[in-house]
Order: sequence, then structure tokens, then C-alpha cells
Amino acid sequence: MSDVMIRVPAEVRDQLAAVAEARGTSLRALMQDIAAQTLTPEQIRERADRTRALLAERFGHHVSDEESAEMRRKMREASAAHRAAQAETELSP
Repeated sequence: MSDVMIRVPAEVRDQLAAVAEARGTSLRALMQDIAAQTLTPEQIRERADRTRALLAERFGHHVSDEESAEMRRKMREASAAHRAAQAETELSP
């Protein structure tokens, strides 16, 4: 396993440390979890392509670019709301 140093403002470091502590894990393990859960742009495109193919094959629905953009927008909003609620829960006494 190799080490990497990432420079972040003290506030970010402190927030990550607080999240790790609340989860009962180390900062290293938290960062590994975040990296494992974060998709690259290529992985996102591959998932989208597989999803479009599945919808077309099984349901006969061909997703338009507009529908795809709207779904992405809704997912970003839902994800942001979920992260905010999760952070609030983890940091609450």
C-alpha cells in the first residue's frame, strides 16, 4: 500500500476527522471508503450506457438526451440532500 499526502484547509481536515470519529473509523479508512464510492466520469458514462440499453431492451424506452439531463439533475439534488441530512445526523449529539 502506498501513502499519499493531500493538502486541505484545516477546516476540511477537522470535518473529515469528525466524520471518521462519528463513524468509529480512522481518517485513512474514511478516505478509502470515499474513494471506493466515488465514480470516475468514465464509470458514470458506462453505467448510463448500460442503463439506457437495459431500458431499451426490456421496456422499449429509449432515453432522450433531455430525459437523461433531467435525471442527472434530479440525482444531483437528491444526492446533495442526502449528504446534508447524513452530515447533520452524524454531527448531532
